[in-house]
Amino acid sequence: PCSRRPKPLSPFGGEGQGEAEWLRDPELIKRAKAMRREPTPFETKLCFGLRAKRFNGAKFRQQKVIGRYIVDFACRIPCMLVTEIDGDTHGDRAEYDEKRTKFLEAEGYRVLRFANVDVGQNFEGVMMTILDALPLSPTLSPKWREGGENS
Repeated sequence: PCSRRPKPLSPFGGEGQGEAEWLRDPELIKRAKAMRREPTPFETKLCFGLRAKRFNGAKFRQQKVIGRYIVDFACRIPCMLVTEIDGDTHGDRAEYDEKRTKFLEAEGYRVLRFANVDVGQNFEGVMMTILDALPLSPTLSPKWREGGENS
């Protein structure tokens, strides 16, 4: 399910500066920090489930700036994965969400979207879907745990 990250695209068209340049937008950063301080109840619930690298060592960041967008949760390692929780307002924003998803996919991210009702009423199913989107955690074979092949 994971792929290597392609060459970054500028949010303003064409190949460009890469994600690091976009992170410097102080207004986006300020807004993302404010959103982290006041999460929705559904974001809080999902954050609790994703915290502390519970999924195969995956580290999720909440309200992450990617390009000119702020995503609910993003995981870069071990997999480029964005998880979005769509509230009631997203019903009228299908075109915006599609444009945003295409941009994120062009940046190398896989995007998972869940409705508030999914997080609220089918939390286990949401967590299993996210878990299925992550690669298996690498484990050491018994011979490597005992000191390596040549020891």
